[in-house]
Amino acid sequence: MGASGPARGRCLPTLLSAGDARPRAIRSGPLWPGARHTHEDRARAIRRGLAFIYRLATAEKNFAAYGDDFLWCFYTLSATTADPWLKRTAWRMGQERARQWRNDYRRLPARPSADDVTAWAFGDHAADCLNVRDARLKPAVARAARKFRAVDFLYFDPVRERIPRDVPDACARCETPNRRGRARCRGCGGKLRMFNRYEVMIDALVTTYSGERYGVRLGANLADVTAQLAALRPYRGPRAGAHRGYLDLAYVVTHVVYALNDYGRYRLRPAWLPHEFAFLKSHLRQSIADNDPETTGEFLDTLKAFGLTQADPTIRAGMQFVLSRQRPDGSWGEGEEGDCYTPYHATWTAIGGLMDYAYRGERTCFPHALRRAQRG
Repeated sequence: MGASGPARGRCLPTLLSAGDARPRAIRSGPLWPGARHTHEDRARAIRRGLAFIYRLATAEKNFAAYGDDFLWCFYTLSATTADPWLKRTAWRMGQERARQWRNDYRRLPARPSADDVTAWAFGDHAADCLNVRDARLKPAVARAARKFRAVDFLYFDPVRERIPRDVPDACARCETPNRRGRARCRGCGGKLRMFNRYEVMIDALVTTYSGERYGVRLGANLADVTAQLAALRPYRGPRAGAHRGYLDLAYVVTHVVYALNDYGRYRLRPAWLPHEFAFLKSHLRQSIADNDPETTGEFLDTLKAFGLTQADPTIRAGMQFVLSRQRPDGSWGEGEEGDCYTPYHATWTAIGGLMDYAYRGERTCFPHALRRAQRG
């Protein structure tokens, strides 16, 4: 989505100054007996990572492309961490960016697309969560959303059909969007890449979760989407590279957990989602072998949601790997030139994998979606 005004952030040192000193709450010594890294190492890595994300978020181009996602990042970190410094600092950063988002996105376009509606819903919800509100926007988003069908938001209707295999990505040659089922671009005639089922499912999980939390239906309910999980089970491993959709499948599994535990607010019982728990526990070391701190971070924080702690060898291996892969600028992950998303997202997931959570008990906000996920 495009911004109507430039993203002008306060200078980074201003927002970090209150937390620059070593917080008294940080423990000293190794993270566990025999660990190569200390509690101070972890705290320093988290602080450097958060500073890196904020630097990206204050760049006009980055915020125009991913502003709503940056807001959600800052909010969820502030709402779920047990670290007072991280809670306070992520909240201040999020509020500052939310005020900028409100300035940039005052009203929907005159003829919004389904993608516009989704983006405005994501941003408005995240800004509301950060207590930077505009009561006029949500009714407009709700009115616009009612004009679209499930297939407009999700590429398919989960109430009436299975996860499709014929959804084309935008043309790699000319960036023209194409309707479902088309194999050749209507603009240039080039061959189109089809999204795999896992990519479609990830998008559907995120969109329906966000719509339900926001209070505006974006094509379907979360339970309509989690009912589709039976078609993806049993979850397959990488098969020595033969399963080319493995990484996308891994993100389906982590996002099932995120949706059902409200992005880190609650613990989940492994018996509630045995397929997902077993997959995560069995394959975290695969992401280490793949030298992938981004996926390792997601595996770590979702396994923590199932109750695993630093006493578990798998968690220890993942945290040690993530700490060893931070870059000099505070980031994790490599991105494409000109696009900040991969280093931004990898840094967010690394922070999530390293930090301690302040869970609010063992529950889900979406019991019907959980029951539908358990079937099959």
